[in-house]
Amino acid sequence: MSIFSIGVSGLNAAQIALATTGNNITNVYTPGYNREVTLLAENSSSNGVGVSGVQRQFNQFISTQLNQAISSNSALSAYEVQINQIDNLLADRDAGLAPLMQNFFSALQKLVATPSDPAARQGVLGTADTLTAQFRAFDSYLNDMQSGVNGQIESQVVQVNNMAEQIAKLNREIGLAKAKTGAEPNSLLNQRDQLVADLSRYVDVKVVQQDGGSYNVSIGNGLSLVAGSSSFKLQAMPSTSDPGRTVVGYKDVNGNLLQLREESFKGGELGGLMAFRRETLDRAQNQLGQMAVAMAIGFNQQHRQGVDLNGELGGDFFSVGQPQAFGNDKNTSSAYLTAEFDPEQIDKLNIADYDVLVKDASDLSAGLQITRRDTGEVVSYAYDGATGKISFGGMEVSVNGAPVADGDRFQIQPVRRAARDLRSEIADVGRLAAGSIAQIAAKSSNGGTASLTASFDPATPPTFNNYEVSYSGGNYTVTLASGAVVAATTGTDAQGKTTLSFGDITLTVDGVPKDGDSFTVKMPGGPGDNRNAVALLELQNAKLVNGGAGLTQAYASMVSDVGNRTNIIQVNQDAQEGLVKQLKAVQQSDSGVSLDEEGANLLRFQRYYQASAKVIEVGTTVIDTLLSMRS
Repeated sequence: MSIFSIGVSGLNAAQIALATTGNNITNVYTPGYNREVTLLAENSSSNGVGVSGVQRQFNQFISTQLNQAISSNSALSAYEVQINQIDNLLADRDAGLAPLMQNFFSALQKLVATPSDPAARQGVLGTADTLTAQFRAFDSYLNDMQSGVNGQIESQVVQVNNMAEQIAKLNREIGLAKAKTGAEPNSLLNQRDQLVADLSRYVDVKVVQQDGGSYNVSIGNGLSLVAGSSSFKLQAMPSTSDPGRTVVGYKDVNGNLLQLREESFKGGELGGLMAFRRETLDRAQNQLGQMAVAMAIGFNQQHRQGVDLNGELGGDFFSVGQPQAFGNDKNTSSAYLTAEFDPEQIDKLNIADYDVLVKDASDLSAGLQITRRDTGEVVSYAYDGATGKISFGGMEVSVNGAPVADGDRFQIQPVRRAARDLRSEIADVGRLAAGSIAQIAAKSSNGGTASLTASFDPATPPTFNNYEVSYSGGNYTVTLASGAVVAATTGTDAQGKTTLSFGDITLTVDGVPKDGDSFTVKMPGGPGDNRNAVALLELQNAKLVNGGAGLTQAYASMVSDVGNRTNIIQVNQDAQEGLVKQLKAVQQSDSGVSLDEEGANLLRFQRYYQASAKVIEVGTTVIDTLLSMRS
């Protein structure tokens, strides 16, 4: 090779190196761009230089680590944005339920002091209306968040599908470009890797590079989104077990739509949204509903034990929503379930939703599998063959429409929307049952410590009469004012206290009587009677919620639960964001463009170009000299 050819090879190499450097500089702020390096190689027989290629500085391992970190960070960020809304709502002391519950029970205190005062009675009704309205407002806010999550899932599924299609298209274009030129199409490769990084913000992805350079992309549960030049679609769809809940389905190669489990989405905004809904939003709605049901049923039970200003028995003070039950779309029978709360088992009502699987439709007493959705625990139940009712978790469930079939599935949400229908049912101040059905007085001569309280079954209201109850020789005797003896049954309640039942009334004995002790029982107590109002006020500290917490305790627990979750998410998100920054710095040090370095390369390759031109100039001078010598 002549000195001219050697010089020209240097010029060509310098031009390509300068072009590569210029391309790096102009793309310094282009998202997804990876720095390029011109690879030079000695020509055969030491005759000049050749360009073996322009290499993209891309580290697949670092890119994979960064995408995983981005996916986790996006999930936590989406979770944090949502949970902050609930945390801010509950943390607002003015708009919270705690002050309104306190106002309600403060109004009851005034009623205890002046049970016949219309203003005191109106105060109870007014604060009850305000309290129930706030319960409904909270439920509406949380339900709007459910709708918002549904909408975001639909939007993000569209984005995921679009990016999967683009990656598949780029796989095809990259393959064609390689076949045509034999060189790496760096621009297309950058676009594809940037799309994978963008996709990681929505879902947790795994990338496998095939021998031909094509990417196969799958989501975290192993289902393929991209396989070579083909892409597969996700689809937002109503849950088969809850039509109001948007979930993600997957279309396979045959076009079949498969509903994916929410837990299969571990990362990305989709995973974060689903985790928030499953772990926090559902739980908050259930806690709110549980409080509403506990307050309504507990208050109603006691209010029905009282007498209003008209001398009539008290009715329900509150109404509240009943459990929701949904049949699975895949069920083979047309049976559907209905559920209602069991006031006698309300202490067993918790915040769990339940899955019901029919394993043996011929024997429902043992053929059902009922599972808590939050813990996966299989719970026991009781089946009444006479009524067909299934009892568990503070509810009674009935099968309607048709017999169930083996394999049928149902989901029951006992308290999810209970607060939506919480309302005060009393508008007339006279209907507030502040008095007791019975006015009980111990004779001043009694030597024991016994006291009596009265209760009755609202389904069989007692006949109003006056009675005297006397104790002697370990036995109680009940007589009317006329002296006639009334048949009475002695028993023991769940707390081990002695009970005395007669005339549809049950008296409970506290303390120890002595022989000769007696009590008068008069019904009703009259407009100045406040004993049922006292009992209603005592519900403020009663363990109404799941048999273990008062109303204010349950609300405080809800606020604390959301607050703790918010703090955990924020700490984890901060840590994950720090990891993303570290990995981006590592990636930039390897693949990013440094203007200082590229500026130095410009000068270096410029001199390289000038030196190569000098080689040609020297060659020309030598030839001119040789020619002049011959002439």
